[in-house]
Amino acid sequence: MTSERRALCMLNLESDYRSDRADLVEDFYVPALAVSTHYDRAVGYFSASVLAVLGQGLDGFASRGGQLRIVASPQLNQEDVAQIRAGYALRAVLERAALRNIEDACQDPVAAHGLGQLGALVAEGRLDIKLAYISADNRIGIYHEKIGVFCDGRDVVAFKGSANETLPGLAGNFESVEVFRSWHASDSERAVRISRDFEDLWEDRTPLLRVFDFTDAARPLIEEHELRTKGQTAPQVPTEGATITLPWPDADGMLTIPPDLQVRDYQKEAVRRWFAQGLRGILRMATGTGKTLTALSAAAQLAKRLKRKADLPLLTVIVVPYQHLVDQWAQDIDRFGIPAIRAYESTDAWYRRASYLMDALTLGAAHGGVIVTTNATLSRGGLQALLDRYRGHLLVIGDEVHNLGARRVRGKLPGAAAYRLGLSATPERWFDDDGTAALQEYFGDVVFEMGIGDAIKAGALCRYTYAPVLVELDAEEAELYAEVTEKIARALASQHFADDSEDDSPLGRLLRKRANILGHARAKLPALRREIAARQDGWFQLLYCAEGRHPLADGVNGDLDEPTQLDQALHMVGQELRMPAAKYISETPREQRRAILRRFSTGNDLQALLSMRCLDEGVDVPAARTAYLLASSSNPRQFIQRRGRVLRRAPGKDMADIVDFIVVPPDGIEALHRETERRMIARELSRVTEFARLADNEAATLDVLRPLRQHYGLMDT
Repeated sequence: MTSERRALCMLNLESDYRSDRADLVEDFYVPALAVSTHYDRAVGYFSASVLAVLGQGLDGFASRGGQLRIVASPQLNQEDVAQIRAGYALRAVLERAALRNIEDACQDPVAAHGLGQLGALVAEGRLDIKLAYISADNRIGIYHEKIGVFCDGRDVVAFKGSANETLPGLAGNFESVEVFRSWHASDSERAVRISRDFEDLWEDRTPLLRVFDFTDAARPLIEEHELRTKGQTAPQVPTEGATITLPWPDADGMLTIPPDLQVRDYQKEAVRRWFAQGLRGILRMATGTGKTLTALSAAAQLAKRLKRKADLPLLTVIVVPYQHLVDQWAQDIDRFGIPAIRAYESTDAWYRRASYLMDALTLGAAHGGVIVTTNATLSRGGLQALLDRYRGHLLVIGDEVHNLGARRVRGKLPGAAAYRLGLSATPERWFDDDGTAALQEYFGDVVFEMGIGDAIKAGALCRYTYAPVLVELDAEEAELYAEVTEKIARALASQHFADDSEDDSPLGRLLRKRANILGHARAKLPALRREIAARQDGWFQLLYCAEGRHPLADGVNGDLDEPTQLDQALHMVGQELRMPAAKYISETPREQRRAILRRFSTGNDLQALLSMRCLDEGVDVPAARTAYLLASSSNPRQFIQRRGRVLRRAPGKDMADIVDFIVVPPDGIEALHRETERRMIARELSRVTEFARLADNEAATLDVLRPLRQHYGLMDT
């Protein structure tokens, strides 16, 4: 065993081999391969016919379980070069060329034995092949280095020289190689360096070069020839000229505005202003006004301008908060003529396609492409590494851009993006001036505004009525509300927490808890029953419930078995009122969520849809006509988003109804200080005022709340 591990050092290898004084195959390759356990080879061209020359050396290598790794460039013909220049997917052209190289080599009968050994190594997972090419200065070049490393488990023999791993290269041409043996003091440093160079190449860490896997593409062809040598029937493989399914389509990848898309005048104006502001800025557009199509139109026009100006490609990266929005954007991108890469969940599902796209753009083999990803995936290493290496023209679109102001995400936005577009109905971050400032610094200022009022006037959103329903806190809820409010006041007074409202921060948790007290107020459910019973025959009804559990249920004396508000509401609607209903929450599997939305949109299957935050941002439910807002929030982003969901236009829909449950202090119970009561009412009325001012029944709504305003001295609120 010791002698085999040391076998390389026992071969009496020379420091160089040259065709005029040695046989490279017989004197060097075959002996070294016969005692090695690993053979790594990086060459300009690889041909399977070389295996016929290696002969007995490969037999011994295979029988010992040897591991073979090869990096090579395919030989390109004029047609390959023309296809690359015409914009065909680069990886596809290189793969086809490499497969053709192997096919051509396999026509030589003397290669049959070597191919059989190669097929066996592939089948046993002991041969891997990768293709390499130059990726620099927007050009494609052939990797032409020639290095190799033999290893027997202890010693290393590295070599470099003129010989390619081809039959002519080893046996027919005049070649020479320099050999460096790890056990020789004069050779050791260079042997280690060459070995390290190969590892960097294999792991795609070499500047100027790009390397990608080829084993899977070559496997059917190699195994076919192995089976032929054994007289077996091989599985059918694509023949010359046959259609091959490739990981990236042979298309230019440019977004193109579809001819049937009716772009509204205000959307055109939004794009015009974004261009006028140097291709950076935020569009503050109300939910339902077509932010997605506006952004894609802007991206398509930018791509067209870059191509017309200097034939420059554009990569567009769209960042969204949730996975279901990735799918929704991808559907819209399909309308613009190209498939988007959906980068979320497992990296294995998208990384290679994204990497190939960036290579194609860098080398001019594609004119555009789109990656849609989530905030979470953007923050991780895989996509960050790809974006860090990309040096071409990059457009970043941030959907629901306020989310990207969070500290854990904003530092991950690609600094190299020359073009930046943010989208949100409410780009300002609630209680987070630093986050808002960071967004403006990255994306730029708001360059266009389209509020709900303007959208209703323009016919982009439908009109609505607004019905505030007053409900009281009970004594326990009022006491807890006062306690949490006092803690919030102390936190805000502290310099340490003043600018920290992240959800997982102390202040963020307090703000969320106070909102949950109002959202879970127990008096809301009886009031909800009365309101829904009055509309029991209506379809397309949305219920926004409070998140999680009632704050009192989690306390020391709380009832941990108390159902959530959503479950209680679902039981009420579905069981007591006998209305077909379903819940739509983040835990619902994505396919099931799609099915629920389809059922809801028919108008003859699901009468009501119950959700928490899952319908807040981006989900299209234009059929919804009535919304019940059980979850109370003074955060403008949340209530504006929820109003926008129900104001989207749909066939046969002219009006929408919003029923809002307004929490007030308990009558006759001294649980809250007068000023605390007043501030609570003021927070609730800020939402009421915003909703009422654009409602068809504004005057009637304000009349209902007038006594409350007068009682607390809030007539100006």
